[in-house]
Amino acid sequence: MLIPVIMAGGSGTRLWPLSRRMLPKQFLRLTGDLSMLQQTLRRLDGLNTSAPIVVCNEEHRFLAAEQLKEIHDAQCTIVLESKGRNTAPAIAAAALLALEQEEDPLILVLAADHVISETAAFHSAIHQAEKLALRDRLVTFGIVPDAPETGYGYIRRGDACGEGFEVSQFVEKPDLEKAREYIAAGDFYWNSGMFLFRAGLYLEELERFRPDILEPCRKAVQQGRKDLDFFRLDEQSFSASPSESIDYAVMEKSDSSGVVPLDAGWSDVGSWSALWELDTKDEHDNAMHGDVMLFDTRNSLVHADSRLVATVGIDGLVVIETKDAVLVADKSKAQDVKEIIERLRAQERPEDQYHRVVYRPWGCFDSIEEGKRFKVKRITVKPGAKLSVQMHHHRAEHWIVVSGTAKVTKGEKTVVLTENESIYMPVGEIHALENPGVIPLDIIEVQTGSYLGEDDIVRFEDRYGRTDD
Repeated sequence: MLIPVIMAGGSGTRLWPLSRRMLPKQFLRLTGDLSMLQQTLRRLDGLNTSAPIVVCNEEHRFLAAEQLKEIHDAQCTIVLESKGRNTAPAIAAAALLALEQEEDPLILVLAADHVISETAAFHSAIHQAEKLALRDRLVTFGIVPDAPETGYGYIRRGDACGEGFEVSQFVEKPDLEKAREYIAAGDFYWNSGMFLFRAGLYLEELERFRPDILEPCRKAVQQGRKDLDFFRLDEQSFSASPSESIDYAVMEKSDSSGVVPLDAGWSDVGSWSALWELDTKDEHDNAMHGDVMLFDTRNSLVHADSRLVATVGIDGLVVIETKDAVLVADKSKAQDVKEIIERLRAQERPEDQYHRVVYRPWGCFDSIEEGKRFKVKRITVKPGAKLSVQMHHHRAEHWIVVSGTAKVTKGEKTVVLTENESIYMPVGEIHALENPGVIPLDIIEVQTGSYLGEDDIVRFEDRYGRTDD
């Protein structure tokens, strides 16, 4: 039986401002009605697999859980990393957990943020890789290149080996001239970062080459614990592992590495220009999303998230609008958005981490307006969900119900509020908000006080086991 391992721990800043640290691209719906994580899981339909293992950052745990529930994939094991340590440790932890499920299973390691448009060809390559993996090979998938690409590492194939090839060489990202040489040679593939191998063989090779990675991971699993829908790796043990990629730690050192070619419409959606290439375009080669109006515009990607975006007389641009940020970039220089991220972080601005709409396990809130000593939010609580029992030292809150039903705890009292009703929470009052109904609850919250930061909270009880909101 094949156990999929989905790596969903990336921070995803290359598609800023849509992708943020707290909402990276694997959780975005970039190429359809499903998020990239959901598409990755649905792409496995038709294969003979066990329940997947999804590895993600602790701060994204509720996003992952919610999206799995949306596609009715509740059998997944969600493994939480308190601190990202790159792919070699993450895969080691998943392999150790897979061995607890079955006796030395094959594991299929996939990234949660890739696009593969031709599912049948993808499945065919997996079947080839399974046969090769059963011959004690650590199999990687090599993307058949269609252009000289400087943004990917390369794999050079060696002699034929069963259903694939031996790996002759792993090559770092080349310059353009070298990339052209690789394409002309005909025996190079792009390194996809996807793998298939026996869990036991990977751990044996990791112990052989990097026991300093394996031992902390083994302790992290042994001392890990179940928490609601999640498996938490022991934080201290996992953090002790060096941060290393599987390529550097194992694949480049092992004499058991093999490669299976994959030609299935693959993309890692690593930039806005890559997304433009994947998108459906109009007669002027424009890709559009949202409320967009174009005139004399060509060869561009225009995305409107919250309002009308109009363009006149532009060519080859990326225009991305969200509620709190707008990006305008030359499509050929879209990779340089990382420079903006670095400046945002240097200035400690929130736009690299959060959208204006912030998602929580109970729903979400939209910070509509903020000024000196006040903040206005629109809060949406899912049916049956409840915010923590809490209090604030520095702010008072006034709640007005817009739609739905609110069950409100204020001190020792509990009241039920409906549309157009309101309640006031003074500074220091212990309170809670719950939606007992079957439709979403929408309220407007007006905060006033000397300090309105999200960290002004003392939590007394929380059904989601959080230590912060």
